[in-house]
Amino acid sequence: MSGDFGKRALAGVGGAIGGIALVRFLRRRGTPAAPPAPAQHPSEMLRAKLDESRAVAADREAFEAGETPVDEADPDERRRAVHEQARAQLDELSGSDPAR
Repeated sequence: MSGDFGKRALAGVGGAIGGIALVRFLRRRGTPAAPPAPAQHPSEMLRAKLDESRAVAADREAFEAGETPVDEADPDERRRAVHEQARAQLDELSGSDPAR
C-alpha cells in the first residue's frame, strides 16, 4: 500500500510540473512577437554610419590635440612635476606647510 502512495505522489508532482510547463508554453505562444523593424535602404544605413564615424573622428582629433607628441615629451620634466605634486599633497595631508 505504501508503494502505491509513493507512485501516486510522484505522478501527481510530475503532472503538476507538466501542467505548469504547458500553461507557460501556451502563454508565450499567445503573445504576438514584436513587429520587425522597417528595413532602411542600404544607402541610408551607410550614410548614418559615415556620419557617426565622422563625429568619432572629430572627437579623436580634439583628444589628440591635447596630448604632447612623443618627440616633444620630456620624461624628466614630467617626473619632476609629478614628484612636486605628490610632495605638496603629502604636506597638505600631514598639516605642515613648507612656506612657513
